[in-house]
Amino acid sequence: MVKETKLYDVLGVSPTATEQELKKAYKTGALKFHPDKNAHNPAAEEKFKEISHAYEILSDSQKRAIYDQYGEAGLEGGAGGGGMAAEDLFAQFFGGGGGFGGMFGGGMPNRGPPKARTIHHTHKVSLEDIYRGKISKLALQRSIICPKCEGRGGKEGAVKRCGGCDGHGMKTMMRQMGPMIQRFQTVCPDCNGEGEIINNKDRCKNCNGKKTVVDRKVLHVHVDRGVKSGTKVEFRGEGDQAPGIQAGDVVFEIEQKPHSRFVRKDDDLLYKAEIELVTALAGGTLYIEHLDDRWLSIDILPGEAIAPDAIKMVRGQGMPSYRHHDFGNLYIQFSVKFPEKHWMQDEAGFEALRKLLPEPTLPPTPPDAMTEPADLEDIETAAQAKVFGGGSGGGAMDEDDEDGHPHAERVQCASQ
Repeated sequence: MVKETKLYDVLGVSPTATEQELKKAYKTGALKFHPDKNAHNPAAEEKFKEISHAYEILSDSQKRAIYDQYGEAGLEGGAGGGGMAAEDLFAQFFGGGGGFGGMFGGGMPNRGPPKARTIHHTHKVSLEDIYRGKISKLALQRSIICPKCEGRGGKEGAVKRCGGCDGHGMKTMMRQMGPMIQRFQTVCPDCNGEGEIINNKDRCKNCNGKKTVVDRKVLHVHVDRGVKSGTKVEFRGEGDQAPGIQAGDVVFEIEQKPHSRFVRKDDDLLYKAEIELVTALAGGTLYIEHLDDRWLSIDILPGEAIAPDAIKMVRGQGMPSYRHHDFGNLYIQFSVKFPEKHWMQDEAGFEALRKLLPEPTLPPTPPDAMTEPADLEDIETAAQAKVFGGGSGGGAMDEDDEDGHPHAERVQCASQ
């Protein structure tokens, strides 16, 4: 009697299933739940992995015997945990890429040699360069196949496959721990995990037997006009090289640097301009230095009365649209600079100003209301912060918190 039936249940067979019944159950389940047939379905992909894992264990007579006697706990340490990937098992079972692709019109390509890792770099670009477009020359270091030994690591004919691990670099070991048999993999001590043995005198002097050397490569990265942050520029096959695998790729991700004058929002630009009160009321000219060395001359018409924090738009003066020929807009947010205190002492001047400006609208007061004169006083900035809840003084409830504890410390969450 078997210790547990979980793997049999995954395949939908009994613990007494024959090898043919296991194959049939695996074929049915793997074809049904294969990721290429169930795109964007994580549950089906997980089920496919479970079916592949179960079949890998039960199709191996030695692993199945251990599982039947000790369960999955007896397989820990390499007998069942670190097997081949589900896709590799599927490809091996169906004879490469033809099994699934032939039945369903080809979603699973023919598995070629493995590919080297992709080299990722962040390319920080100024807003001026994104506005005008540029070509950046970027140098990177990569590993390439040694040109002297052509990736052999030594003289021709001097490189031998390791007999201890049959060229795999890893050896499977077995260890008995009480009633349990543990199988695990370890680095082959004969070849130090390289899978090959080269005598020191026959090693390539250029790469010291490593088969690859470090190379410096200069790539020309095209920064298109109006490109967005996060856009990736890919160079296929320009990354690391190694014998027996495909060359890796290089990917540069564009990152826009913060700008001192403009804030970008998609194809639009925001500019914060400070103008004098007289300009806001009587008009004037605002000059803005753009991103391509031009200066925009913007007229503020007399009587336009620009209010503090008002936002105006200049059409077509934003960023170029990525791979198009139109432009976004430029938005200007105004702050109005008021005169300093006591900027004018002449009462006649104030009278003239009152006559020029519109009459103030005063709130109505009841006819029988009692009025009492009161004077305005200046207060320090720190005092303002304490009264209105800013700064380090806490808030208006500074003396007692809502639980009645004097001077209780408050905790505020900061945006990340």
